Amino acid sequence: IRKWTKDFRWPGVEGKDVIKLLQTAINENCKVRVNYQIEVLAVVNDTLGDLMSCSSTVRPCQIGVMIDAGTNCCYMEDTDCIPGSTQEPRGHMYINTEWGSFGNNGELNEEVTEFDLLVDKESMDQGKCRFEKMTSSYYVREIVRIILANLSGNAELFNGVLTPTLLIKGKLTLQDVVESNFYPKSVGLAKTKSFLSRLGLVASNQDCFHVQEICKAVYTRSAKLSAAGLAAILAHIHEQQQHPERMICLMSGDLYKSYPLYSEILQQTLKELVPECSVKFILSDEGSILGAAIVAAVEAKLRNHREGLAQVLAPFKLSIVDLERLRNGIRQEMDNGLSKAPSKKSCLRMLPTFVCYLPDGSERGDFLALDLGGTNFRVLMVHVKSQEEGGVHIINEIYAIPPEITQSTGAQLFDHIVNCMVDFHTKHGMSENALPLGFTFSFPCNQISLDKGILLRWTKGFSATDCVGEDVVNLLRDAVQRQKTIDVDVVALVNDTVGTMMSCAYLDHNCEVGLIVGTGCNACYMEEMRNVGTLDSNDGRMCINMECGAFGDDGCLEHYITPYDDIVDKESLNPSQQRFEKMISGMYLGEIVRYVLLELASRNILFKGHELKGLNNKGIFPTKLLSDIENRQHVYQLLEELGLPVSPEDAKVVKEVCHTVTSRAAMMCAAAVAAVVEKIRENKRMTKLEVTVGVDGTVYKMNPYFAKKLQDTVALLAPSCNVKFLLSEDGSGKGAALIAAVACRTKIS
Repeated sequence: IRKWTKDFRWPGVEGKDVIKLLQTAINENCKVRVNYQIEVLAVVNDTLGDLMSCSSTVRPCQIGVMIDAGTNCCYMEDTDCIPGSTQEPRGHMYINTEWGSFGNNGELNEEVTEFDLLVDKESMDQGKCRFEKMTSSYYVREIVRIILANLSGNAELFNGVLTPTLLIKGKLTLQDVVESNFYPKSVGLAKTKSFLSRLGLVASNQDCFHVQEICKAVYTRSAKLSAAGLAAILAHIHEQQQHPERMICLMSGDLYKSYPLYSEILQQTLKELVPECSVKFILSDEGSILGAAIVAAVEAKLRNHREGLAQVLAPFKLSIVDLERLRNGIRQEMDNGLSKAPSKKSCLRMLPTFVCYLPDGSERGDFLALDLGGTNFRVLMVHVKSQEEGGVHIINEIYAIPPEITQSTGAQLFDHIVNCMVDFHTKHGMSENALPLGFTFSFPCNQISLDKGILLRWTKGFSATDCVGEDVVNLLRDAVQRQKTIDVDVVALVNDTVGTMMSCAYLDHNCEVGLIVGTGCNACYMEEMRNVGTLDSNDGRMCINMECGAFGDDGCLEHYITPYDDIVDKESLNPSQQRFEKMISGMYLGEIVRYVLLELASRNILFKGHELKGLNNKGIFPTKLLSDIENRQHVYQLLEELGLPVSPEDAKVVKEVCHTVTSRAAMMCAAAVAAVVEKIRENKRMTKLEVTVGVDGTVYKMNPYFAKKLQDTVALLAPSCNVKFLLSEDGSGKGAALIAAVACRTKIS
């Protein structure tokens, strides 16, 4: 409670939460007297309570006005007009104006009379609630009393006889003021004489007529001031409406309801002030008690929804213990994968890439690069010059790979790739001389040498036949031979993650880690050869392609996998494979979100329990949409464009689901990065490591929340490492060319 009004005053309450005070009192009394629990769900302003009591009508009331012992107004505002509101646009929120405080800064000084000042002086909050003290029934009667006392003291009424009763606050009732004019003239006169007699005053007929006029003047001013306040709010709502319609205003309070002339004055004044506004006035019959009960009922329903939402999302929430266990598990699998004779087979391939050197800036020349890693295929011409001459310059073309090609035969897939290369040569008038080529091939390969790699399995929806178990460089060379139009010199087979690392290492020599979080998820890093038990050499270093997307394929992720992950896995092209990747990468995050939303709809938490047809469409939540939902404050329109006619409340739930799924993905990815940088630190026997991670992929690039969550979690899980994240510029293409350039440089040297 901010402050007491209406001359209420209990010490030690202002600044306190009245719900907590009430709940504490209830709990203490229930323990002693009754054996049941009562929980306070909502605190409701009486004006809002009146408004909510009419919420069951076909159209909700936009405005509620109370003119009672106090006065106030609530109205329905569009949420996109409320500064700082987290609600969705097209939603609404009732605003409690507390208009009784209007005038506290002097806005009503010209309207304030000497009698208003005397009433204010007798109040417990002098100088406050100026508008309320000029309009509410509590103060209307006090103003009349003060005027009568003043005129009597000046011998202008009652023959100058001022009785002590007239000086006592509260002795005049609202009924006295109203009934002086409510009844026919003769009856009104008698009523006036009766209440004056009760106050100990001997009043002539002329005195009674004057008193009637005083009462009428005071409540007329109250009605007109209330009309002016209401007119301001009606004009505001009318201005916002694209298609103005008749507004509904709920009126409550004894002053308005008990005296027809008061309502007539208010409504007539309103027509004069805002003739463009059409208003239907209705009276509050049930009062704020029913409204408070309705608010409590809605809150109880929403709380059940929140509890249901929390229950569904709970498996996605990872504690620091969960993350540390995940980091340690990945680290253990890294060691197993590098070992020549591991105690158990590792689910991490830890594949040698035969990339042993990072760029040092001395690379020069022209190089070709191919980039195959998803639904698009790129051909690039990369000119490598000195930094003074502009560094790396790239010409590239993007070609689509239709699904029928990705799931055809190997010959058809590689023929399509070569046809794209021929088109590139033709478009850019390239010479027939064979240029060194780096081939970015973003699928798990057992690399035999820098230019030879055996495809272990397809991922990301590819399933071309006659490729698994074959050398992909030879498949490319065979397709070139079948084409007989161009010639290439494939010098390096490159995983996109390695390309990303090399691209960033060209700019930052501390870069020893590559990370991709896009259609798939993978990481690589520079490992000491002495730790690579699968190779015979102990000298120098080599980049290791972790293929970390396969972590968990042995069942070690069971603790982290939700029912929604299981559904996505079963419906994928490679069930029970790439379990880690399916919890992180953009190819699967949208599907996880979709299945969570379907579950929430089945629990009546979303879409009023209706299962929307659009939600049954696989792929309705692409990576970009998840990023857009994370990046926008309001997502209502985004979802509507997908054919999901959601309410503003639904939109908030959808955003929370996306946020939670994205957060888990970022934290799990961070556990892998933390395991890698900690291993590099231990390899170098350093207490503190400065290291850069070159990172690429649509999930990281398009979703700032994912990127920040990833960085923050790495800092938490690898406190002895100062990790910098460097966004790769065309890593998979530029990096492939740089690997070819480094290979040529080291071959020459």
